Amino acid sequence: MNKLNNGEFSFSHETINKDFELLTRALDASISGIVITDHNLPDNPIIYCNAAFEQISGYDRKEIIGRNCRFLQQNDRNQPERQIVREAIINGLDCVVEIRNYRKDGTLFWNELYMSAIKDAFGNTTHFIGVQNDISRRKKAELALLQHQELMERRIEERTRIIKESEEYLASIVSTVRESLIVLDKSHSVLSVNDHFLKTFKVSLNETEGKVLYELGNGQWNIERLRQMLENVLPTNNPVEDFEVEHDFPHIGRKLMLVNAHRIELEGDYKDRILIAIEDITDRREIERRKDDFLSIASHELKTPLTTVKGYVQMMNRYMPENASDKFKSIVDKTSIYVERLNNLLSELLDVSRIQTGNIELHKELFDFDRVVKETVEGIQTATKTHQITVIGKATNSYSGDESHIVQVISNLLANAIKYAPDSPEIVVYLSLVSNYLKVSVTDYGMGISQEDQKKIFDRFFRVGEIQQRFPGMGIGLYVCDQIIKNHGGSLWVESEKGKGSTFSFTLPLDETEVPE
Repeated sequence: MNKLNNGEFSFSHETINKDFELLTRALDASISGIVITDHNLPDNPIIYCNAAFEQISGYDRKEIIGRNCRFLQQNDRNQPERQIVREAIINGLDCVVEIRNYRKDGTLFWNELYMSAIKDAFGNTTHFIGVQNDISRRKKAELALLQHQELMERRIEERTRIIKESEEYLASIVSTVRESLIVLDKSHSVLSVNDHFLKTFKVSLNETEGKVLYELGNGQWNIERLRQMLENVLPTNNPVEDFEVEHDFPHIGRKLMLVNAHRIELEGDYKDRILIAIEDITDRREIERRKDDFLSIASHELKTPLTTVKGYVQMMNRYMPENASDKFKSIVDKTSIYVERLNNLLSELLDVSRIQTGNIELHKELFDFDRVVKETVEGIQTATKTHQITVIGKATNSYSGDESHIVQVISNLLANAIKYAPDSPEIVVYLSLVSNYLKVSVTDYGMGISQEDQKKIFDRFFRVGEIQQRFPGMGIGLYVCDQIIKNHGGSLWVESEKGKGSTFSFTLPLDETEVPE
């Protein structure tokens, strides 16, 4: 800090940088979740989040940056607190609310949100900062107290009867369920198993109950990955879902198992007991592998004759007689269109095959991202006369990625916007720079997608029922787009409402050190 002639003080860049670095470290060290949103950008996107917010929400930073905070409410849209937050943002005011949020895995947590507006020297709101605390335990305690008061009003005899009936009912379910179930104590000794476990792994009840899990079948269950899950993963991540374990059993052969485990944390006789459900997916995975092999082989085999057909159609166009009839020219043109459509379909199937086998290759080079987007839009705009595509904003003129794959994603999103909004001619492509991510959003005002279908829209071969009836396709385009963005270390998502259109957005990290998991 230096003293000026007029008696005031000026701060050096070094002092400012140190103060900014200290402030950033302080925010990252906070146990409260902190986010900062940019009010100057459309939809008020998140431009900063600290590590505590990632831990509270369960999302990674790359899945958070660029989104509006409302994604934490998922389908729980009718909370009055959302309107309070919305009005505070519109009016540039501070607010405090307790709101229901949902982690990435779908579990509910109560969030105590302190939101404050950040204003510039002229009093204009430029940003909002949100400080968030998980108060689920307090809410859970309040609910538990209320339930306890209600239970005390019931008669002891009635409660005993209900418990007895429930135990008998659950016991009948466990004995008939089509999955192997195991109950362990905290030392991993077997307390009970169901009939399906005994039949599947060919053991008797005497050989299981009271024995340590790893000693079953003369050590057959001493599986390193299973031990890792029970001893390392489960204590820190309760529950554990879809944990794959593969093992070659001497008597029944190789098994690929999907394990779900839950540790009981309540006090009482059942404290620290571990419930394990084992699903044998050996046959299912083999069927999936054969299906992927078939797709790969069929796509490759069909590609060669299709290339020949495409060449002949091009020759027919080139050597078309001048006196050829309009009907003949129309037939050749339509043949060319359908051949090209089939060629694109086979290319998508080949992409799916490469993704499933892990053979998708990215050839990263620096390119002008904004220019490529505009050129892609111009090419599609030339081919369509029914829609007007508008590009707004800028992202970056220097991005390192696979240009052809990025063009494929943008083309697919634009093609879908045109296809599924036949009566709404306006399509908007918005480019922006959010923190150290570039963001692209494609908005149409067409038929929209229901909340239930949005959960599956990026799954392979998934198609919405009503869309499947009206529009042709196989439901692999968005799956390929999602995988391409993930392989670039980015995130792709959709926001939509039935009858009001859809916005597909993706972010890509500008930091090359960030790679997909």
